[in-house]
Amino acid sequence: MPLHIYNSLTKAKELFEPIHAPFVGLYVCGPTVSGESHLGHARPYITFDVVYRYLIHLGYQVRYVRNITDAGHFEEEGRVAEDKVGGKAKLERLEPMELVQKYTNLYHDAMDALGNLRPSIEPTATGHIPEQIEMIETILSKGMAYVSNGSVYFDVLKYAANQPYGQLSGRILEDMIAGSRALEGQEEKRNAADFALWKKAPAEHIMRWNSPWGAGFPGWHIECSAMATKYLGKTFDIHGGGMDLQFPHHESEIAQSNICNDCMPVKYWMHNNMITVNGKKMGKSYNNTITLKELFTGKHPLLEKEYDPMTVRFLILQTHYRSTLDFSNEALQAAEKGLQRLLEAHKNVQEIVLNKEETATTKSLLEVDILEKIAQCENYIDDDFNTAMVLANLFELSKTINAYKNRQIDRAELSEGTIKLLQHTFTLYIETIMGLKMSTNADNGKLEEVMQTIIRLRQNAKATKDFATSDAIRKELQLAGIQLKDEKDGTVSWSIL
Repeated sequence: MPLHIYNSLTKAKELFEPIHAPFVGLYVCGPTVSGESHLGHARPYITFDVVYRYLIHLGYQVRYVRNITDAGHFEEEGRVAEDKVGGKAKLERLEPMELVQKYTNLYHDAMDALGNLRPSIEPTATGHIPEQIEMIETILSKGMAYVSNGSVYFDVLKYAANQPYGQLSGRILEDMIAGSRALEGQEEKRNAADFALWKKAPAEHIMRWNSPWGAGFPGWHIECSAMATKYLGKTFDIHGGGMDLQFPHHESEIAQSNICNDCMPVKYWMHNNMITVNGKKMGKSYNNTITLKELFTGKHPLLEKEYDPMTVRFLILQTHYRSTLDFSNEALQAAEKGLQRLLEAHKNVQEIVLNKEETATTKSLLEVDILEKIAQCENYIDDDFNTAMVLANLFELSKTINAYKNRQIDRAELSEGTIKLLQHTFTLYIETIMGLKMSTNADNGKLEEVMQTIIRLRQNAKATKDFATSDAIRKELQLAGIQLKDEKDGTVSWSIL
């Protein structure tokens, strides 16, 4: 079956037909780099990395745009003019752009560790202030925004008189207004539902830019509309992000882009579901926010040990992206074992040496079952990127591969073509599409075994007063970038320089 995508806007699975095939435009909301990337960042970027990889596999020329929010935008549901970047910069005694660079680097390191491909373009909010101001001016000229005390607001009620507002998130405008909290600075707005396109900068706000309405900074939503339009056009194929961004962020994007460009901005909206930790929503109030660095090192009270980035990736892909995913030590440890079994089967199938005298010449029932499962893998990935079902099928195929290796299956039951198809299938789905690879922890375990053998050889040399060999081992290891340290209790530790 051809690729179908669940469209959050229409609430239905739709046949994927690019606007300008073979070109595909993909925009995903990136992080606000005012702090370390956390567990919540892992899921959307792994989800849309698989989308990106699969579209490339299908032969599309994909332009993947994922922004960096480095401007101190204020939160619609928090304090007015909350400067997340500027505030953190003060705490860490860094220049705002120094802070941004620090956390952008850490974010990139984490994404690389998780196996995510870099996007085609990674624009920053601060690098596109002119485009945002221009878009705001266009919206003002069409009468859908107003200036109030140096700030600019989008007039939601006026927009909703002729256009649907709330379709993406499923919210009713009257309920939004009735449920709005009385926040500081709300008196500037004509209506509680209006959102800021530009905010006047108070005296303490570090990051500010000149504009036709005075010194200030862009609202949160306008940056994505401006950058998506610049790099993907007025209407593009796929816009992705977490479900928590549906409102107000993506709802506001639709409204302002629609007015500015006289058309709907996106054909397919995709949203991944949320992550819970031990059954609870992840958040500061629950004290269960886990950074990716903490996850990889195990240095968090809720973690029993460190977890390899590939284990995290595998756990995320074991659940369909539109379903809730719970992180726990039990789930992570089960994923760790599952990934090891799958990669072992992948290794085994690639190592099969074909003997044409042993391979089948007629199609067996086992071959029919294998070919059916391989075909199902393609159907599952085409059914809204159902990686969970693909992995389930690969596990079933793994049983056959392991039985074949151990000669529990008559070699004459499988043909040369079926073996080659199995090899191709495991490489395609495990490596190319899902981006899984051997755990770095597994590699470290092997290195530890090798190092302990070398240390024993050196200790034996010292015991027999063969100091020349002992010193040679130390020097050779240093040249290889490994430092040995003799401890007081007689043990020897090692570290990579």
